Amino acid sequence: MSVGNGTECEWRVTGMDCGSCAAKVRGAVERLPGVENVDVGLMAERLTLTLDLSLTSPDSIEKAVREVGFGIAPKGARPERPKAGFILPDGAFPAAGALPATDMPPPKTASAEAVPAAAWLLGAKGRLVIGTGALLAVAWGARLAFSAEVAHWAFVLATLIGLAPVARRALAMARARMPFTIEMLMTIAVGGALAIGAPEEAALVVFLFAIGELLEGLSAGKARDSIRALSNLVPKTAQLEVGRKTREVSADRLGLGQVVQVRPGDRVPCDGEVIEGTSGVDESPVTGESVPSVKEPGSRVFAGSINTEALLRIRVMKTAEDNTIARIVRLVAEAESARAPTERFIDRFSRVYMPAVVGIALVVAIVPPLALGQAWSDWTYRALALLLIGCPCALVISVPASIASALATGARHGLLMKGGKVIEAAAQVTRVAFDKTGTLTEGSPRLTDVIVVTGSEADLLALAAGVEAGASHPLGRAICAEAERQGVAAAPARLGRVLPGQGAEASIGGVTVCVGSPRLAQERGALTEDIRGDIAVLEAEGKTVVVVLRADAPQGLIALRDEPRADAVEAVRQLNALGISSVMLTGDNARTAQAIAAGLGIDHRAGLLPEDKVAAIRDLGDGARVMMIGDGINDAPALAAADVGVAMGSGTDVALETADAAILRNRVTDVAGMVRLARAAMRNIRQNIAIALGLKAVFLVTTVLGITGLWLAVLADTGATVLVTLNALRLLRVRPSGSRPS
Repeated sequence: MSVGNGTECEWRVTGMDCGSCAAKVRGAVERLPGVENVDVGLMAERLTLTLDLSLTSPDSIEKAVREVGFGIAPKGARPERPKAGFILPDGAFPAAGALPATDMPPPKTASAEAVPAAAWLLGAKGRLVIGTGALLAVAWGARLAFSAEVAHWAFVLATLIGLAPVARRALAMARARMPFTIEMLMTIAVGGALAIGAPEEAALVVFLFAIGELLEGLSAGKARDSIRALSNLVPKTAQLEVGRKTREVSADRLGLGQVVQVRPGDRVPCDGEVIEGTSGVDESPVTGESVPSVKEPGSRVFAGSINTEALLRIRVMKTAEDNTIARIVRLVAEAESARAPTERFIDRFSRVYMPAVVGIALVVAIVPPLALGQAWSDWTYRALALLLIGCPCALVISVPASIASALATGARHGLLMKGGKVIEAAAQVTRVAFDKTGTLTEGSPRLTDVIVVTGSEADLLALAAGVEAGASHPLGRAICAEAERQGVAAAPARLGRVLPGQGAEASIGGVTVCVGSPRLAQERGALTEDIRGDIAVLEAEGKTVVVVLRADAPQGLIALRDEPRADAVEAVRQLNALGISSVMLTGDNARTAQAIAAGLGIDHRAGLLPEDKVAAIRDLGDGARVMMIGDGINDAPALAAADVGVAMGSGTDVALETADAAILRNRVTDVAGMVRLARAAMRNIRQNIAIALGLKAVFLVTTVLGITGLWLAVLADTGATVLVTLNALRLLRVRPSGSRPS
C-alpha cells in the first residue's frame, strides 16, 4: 500500500515481552533512511512503518530487527523465533534436544494459538534459566567440596557463561545506537561485581535476571492469549450445500452468497442471514449476551455464535477476513496504535529516567570516596546495584498491558474501544448524549395512524412507500413494511433523495412527492389549522408524525410510534449512579421528545438537524466530557464532535469503523458498562504506575543506604515488571455489567 512517497509495510515481530523490547525494535528501524511512521504493537507483536523503497529495502528492516535479537517475518508468513545465539546456543543443554522449532508455535491464521507453558520452559529463555541455574548449582557444589579459591573461579566461570548472551545483545543494541538498555546495565553491573571481587553475587544476579526474563515472557504471552482467543471462536470448517448434499469445507474459503447448514450445537462459520429454520442462537462468545437470541428467516447471525436448538440454513454475507470476529480482532490489534495520553507521557518520561539513574549511579560511585574518603569498593558496589534499578521496563509496560487487557475484556462483552486514547477519554466522561431513534428506542417504529387529506388511505400509503423505497431510516422502513402488509404497491418513483433531518422526496408521475417532518411542511406553507391540530394531538401521544406532500400540497398524515428500549430506564439509572448526567438529542418534534424523555427521566433537546446536534454536543461539552451514543450513520457528525463517539449496531460496518467505540449488542446499559470498564482500566494503570515507581523508589533509597544489594536490585526490576503485568491481567476478570475483581 502506497502512502505519499513511501510504501506501508507490516511485519510480525516475536520475542517482545515488555515496553523496552518494543522501544528496541522501534529504535533499530527508526535510524534507517527512508523509514517513517514507525509503530510497534507490543501485544499484537506488530511492526508497521512507511518505507521509501529507493532508500531502504524490507530486507534491511528485517536485518536490523534481527540484529537486536528479535524474530521478524512479513505479515501472514510463518512467525520467526528470535535468534537462539542471543540467549544460549541450541544444544547447549540436554533439554534443548527436545525443543520445538520455535519458541512460539506458528499460527494457522494471523492470530497465534495459545502457547503452552512447557514451550516457554523449553525455549531459549527457559534454557537460559536452566543453564544459569545449573552453573550456579555447580559453583555452590564446588564451594562445599573444594577450596574457596576453586569455588571463586567456579562462580566466575558461571557468571561469564551466563552473562555472555546478555553482553552480546547489549553490544548489538549499542551498535544500533541504543546504549541505555537493561542488557547493557546488566553487563556493566555484573562485570563490575566481578571486578570488585563479588563473583558469587554476580552469578546469582545473572540467574535471577534469567528467571525475570522468563516470567516476563510468560506474562506477556498470557496477555496476548486473551486477544488471540477471539480468533479461535470461528470454527475451522463449515457444512456447505452443494446441490442437495452438503460437504465439509474450510470456513475461510466460503464465498458470498453460498449456503451453509449449521446443526444444533455447532458454531456458525460465517456472518450471514438465516434463510430457513428457527432456532435459539447463543451470541455470548461474540457479544457477551448470555440469553440466546431467536433467529428466524431474515435474521442476521455472527460467525462464532452457537446454534442451540434446530438446523439453520444460512446464506454467507461476509467473507472470513471481513466477518465480525475478524474485524474485532483487527480493531483490537490496531487499537494499540491509538495510545493514551498517559502512555505517551510515560514513554517520554522513561527516556529520561534511565539516563538519570545512570547519572545518579556515577555520582554515588565517585562522590563519597572522593569527597568523604569512603571506601571505593562499597560505593562502587552500591552504584552497580543502582544501575540495575535504572531499567524502566515495568514503567513502560504499565499502561499498554492494562490497555490490552481492557480491550480484550471489552471485545468479549461486545464493547469495542479503539485504543488507549478512547479508554482514557471514556473514563473521564461526565455527560452522555443519546440519539433517540434506534438508540434509546427500539428503532422499529410501527405505523399507528393514517389521516387522509386528499384521496384514499391506499393512495397515501402508495405515495409514501414510493418515496421511501429502499430507505435506511427506521421510519421509512416502517412505512414500506406497512404498505406491503396491506398489499399496497409502492408508486414507481425516480430521482429520490434524502433531506437530512427532514425527510425524503422523489418524483412520482412527473410530480415531486415529499414525505417529511411537520417543520418541513410548515416551511413549504402546506399546513392548515386542521392539520396542525391533528399533528398536535398525535405528538402529545408520543408519536412521530410525517406529512405527505404532492407538489407541496398536503395529501395526509402518517403517525408512527417507536417504543423505548426495555433497558433504557435502567441505563439512565446506572449512569446517574456513576455521576454521569444524560440528555436525549433528537430531530423529532418537542412534544414527542418530551413524552419519551419524561418516561426515561432525562433531559432532551428536540427538533435538531444533524448540524444542530453538533452544536448541541459542543454546548454540552462546556466544562464537561461528553460521550455521544448514536447509530453510527445519521449521527456521524455528532459522534465525531463528541469527546467519545459510540455507535450502537450489531456489528455493522459503520458501527465498527466510524466511531471511537461501538456496542455490538443493542443494549443501552452497555453504555454504563463501557464507562465502568474504562474507569477500571484507568485505576489499574494508576496502580501499575504506583507499583513500578514505588518499588524503584524504595530500592533506590535502600541501595544508596547500603541496605539492599545487587540481587535484590534485579528483583526490583524484573519483579516489578511481572507484578505490573499480572495486575493488568486482573482486568480480564472484570465484568462491565457491574462486578469487578477486588
